[in-house]
Amino acid sequence: MRQLVAALCIAIASLFVAPLAQAQDLSISPGDSLQSVLATQKGKRVTLRLGSGQELTGVLREATARLVVLGAVTGREFFDAAIPVEKIQAVLVRTKQ
Repeated sequence: MRQLVAALCIAIASLFVAPLAQAQDLSISPGDSLQSVLATQKGKRVTLRLGSGQELTGVLREATARLVVLGAVTGREFFDAAIPVEKIQAVLVRTKQ
């Protein structure tokens, strides 16, 4: 009986969590800048393409006018990275699961 109740609770909880886990489309408005796009992605996983062609993927921790901080950088999970905003050419955001 306990297992049935636990399974039912998990099933109900997954109904509420599943819509939250879906990624949202990236959208911009005419007045947006790179910094404003970055600010909307705070706490989410992003990929930054740099001028050198290198790509860094991680969780966006901070975004100021001059620097972006990525945490849990892919391939270097125990490291954070501070990237100058002027070195960023593109922000890639996963929109589908």
